[in-house]
Amino acid sequence: MAGVITRDGPPSSDGRQGGPLIVTEDVDLLDDLLRLCAAAGARPEVQHGVPERRGGWDAAPLILVGDDAVDRVRGAVRRRGVVLVGRDQDDSGVWQRAVEIGADHVLVLPDGERWLVDRIADVAEGVGRPALTVGVIGGSGGAGASTLACALAVTAARAGRRTMLVDADPLGGGLDVLLGGEAADGLRWPAFAQSRGRVGGGALEESLPELHSLRVLSWDRGDAVVIPPDAMRAVIAAARRRGGVVVVDLPRRVDEGVAEALAQVDLGLIVVPPELRAVAGSRRVASAVGMVLRDLRVVVGRAGAGRTGGGLDGLGAFDAEEVARLLGLPLVGELPREAGLLAAQAGGMPPGGAARGPLARFCTAFWDRVPVDVTGGGS
Repeated sequence: MAGVITRDGPPSSDGRQGGPLIVTEDVDLLDDLLRLCAAAGARPEVQHGVPERRGGWDAAPLILVGDDAVDRVRGAVRRRGVVLVGRDQDDSGVWQRAVEIGADHVLVLPDGERWLVDRIADVAEGVGRPALTVGVIGGSGGAGASTLACALAVTAARAGRRTMLVDADPLGGGLDVLLGGEAADGLRWPAFAQSRGRVGGGALEESLPELHSLRVLSWDRGDAVVIPPDAMRAVIAAARRRGGVVVVDLPRRVDEGVAEALAQVDLGLIVVPPELRAVAGSRRVASAVGMVLRDLRVVVGRAGAGRTGGGLDGLGAFDAEEVARLLGLPLVGELPREAGLLAAQAGGMPPGGAARGPLARFCTAFWDRVPVDVTGGGS
């Protein structure tokens, strides 16, 4: 039989909780449960019965009781988070045994493996409140959406929030470049293109480049890679489980992968230059995005950003309220001009990096209106 693995004491310093307690003497079942714990990134404790050490049964975040061990745990203190695990699909008596030990769930392997991996990973990661996820999308080319996405992430991180910036636009050139970190160590999107099922939130965070106190998932300099919907769903979900703030820079087209990202966005910002053609194009983008995302708001960009024509009837640019009215969306505000922004970026200063600059003040005011748990939820 596999040896006993113990993990005593409080959660680790990175916020992770202790692993599950496994109670079984079934060698084959134990091997399966250890394999599933490894897949979930959890280090379990294994016992043959109720632990003798005080608090071991009470303190475990999750208890997996093998069907062979029911008699040995029947007198244990009733508590939540007990799962009875068996193998016999046709054993109707397993439900009665679950009631006898106060189990919350009955799980039969191998059918329940995916559910169990997710449950183990949740307790191992100490999942709490999911990250507030903000999606930023340009209503037209050159509207300034990527600049705003970077500035929102930089200002959130500067305020002490756990922050991740996700570049979901393979044709955008890479947000790591905009942040001055194209040579930084860490994984890029191609490493996650084949992700399926669950991606560990902690493992994702630790694998990414850290720039300006935030984590960035961007693109490498190779050929663009199409991110399958399953991979997009898994990666964004992993980012959200870490709590705090996730900012997603989105492309204007809404394909299946982008739809998966939008499905996990809490609040969308569409950046629209105040010009006729830009507003007309933005209406189409907003319509497509709105089919997935309920809370979409408009940030009016700078006149002349990607200019392709003047305002209505040649009268110049619209004002911000008129843009919002034409789009039928709530107005967040006007994206301010910041002199020397490009020169600052060339010198290593990211958008929003100047704490007293107009762009940083705009983003700080936005976060002040959208409160976020600074500690990043329960992780």
